[in-house]
Amino acid sequence: GDVNASTFHSACVRMLRRDAERIGFPKSFTIYDSDDQQRVIKQIYKDLMIDDKFLPVKSAIGQISSFKDKLLSAEDVAGEPFANTKAQLVSKIYTAYAGRLKAAGAMDFDDLIVNAVRLFETCPDVLEYYQNRFRYLMVDEYQDTNHAQYRFVSLLAQRSGNLCVVGD
Repeated sequence: GDVNASTFHSACVRMLRRDAERIGFPKSFTIYDSDDQQRVIKQIYKDLMIDDKFLPVKSAIGQISSFKDKLLSAEDVAGEPFANTKAQLVSKIYTAYAGRLKAAGAMDFDDLIVNAVRLFETCPDVLEYYQNRFRYLMVDEYQDTNHAQYRFVSLLAQRSGNLCVVGD
């Protein structure tokens, strides 16, 4: 009964269901899958009159996911200088996308980890609760973790230092 085994995403969902309101989401937030994500992005393309041939929807989704993996919010990205027109366009899309998810009380799969990290970083009592609950951590397939997942595990293991990782 003391052992918990889960994926990063399922662990984050459970944590966010308990405390999502602390970061401005309802506890009953909706999780958008890739079809939902594409539907929202395509509507943003329509609203902003963006040609899919100039910037394919999948490219924009991939870039947004990459930003989230690096824990970069839409505001962070918008505050950076743009390398080219496509980068500026992706920033606008990301800002609109983040706004629509927030308005709908929804998160995509990347947001689950990003928002769990945000919860830990902004609510020290929540982090302390989970640090006490999970005193020993093991991450399998560690070579496949991204920066956001690394940050999530680092925060959880920060207090005890009891972290074991397994990789290929």
